[in-house]
Amino acid sequence: MSVLKPFVSVLFAIVVLVIAGGYLLPSTVHVEREILVDAPPEQVYALLSDFSAWENWSPWAAIDPDADMTISGSGLGQTMAWVSDNPKVGQGTQTIVALDAPSTLTTHLEFGDMGVADATFTLMPKADQTRVVWSLDSDMREGVPLLAQPINTYFGFLMNSMVGNDYEVGLQNLKNLAEGHASNPLALTGVENG
Repeated sequence: MSVLKPFVSVLFAIVVLVIAGGYLLPSTVHVEREILVDAPPEQVYALLSDFSAWENWSPWAAIDPDADMTISGSGLGQTMAWVSDNPKVGQGTQTIVALDAPSTLTTHLEFGDMGVADATFTLMPKADQTRVVWSLDSDMREGVPLLAQPINTYFGFLMNSMVGNDYEVGLQNLKNLAEGHASNPLALTGVENG
């Protein structure tokens, strides 16, 4: 028993330090990817500024084409809500909170107890092309229950690779669609429908 006591004490101290670290470490996350599209900004912006067009290029639409999707409104304030049994898609809402055609579009995302984020598309003309930058900013503790905040903070360190990979797929789909190369957007991601 005397051998176990120091081991349990050290283990308890490590657990307390890990939890405390989750509250003390930075909680903000920034993910950003970009692509050059052979199309004018107005053409690309039209695919971004209406959620009805997102099913044609969004990486998450391809992951679960059977997700329950509801779109309401148009333009500023347009909202998309989704529910999926696939944990990679999950459930949440996304609302267009800023439009400045054809250069920027910002959306606010809410994932229930999983938190909130803001995503921005920035379009910059470059000769006959458009540079599209897709970014995500989040405070990994905002909107998350107090006891889950340390876990979410640590999860934030994985966001760049996890969300970044999806952003790369989505931007490639968007490029192919805007350039007229997308006859079946689901085929672009390697996901088969059905």
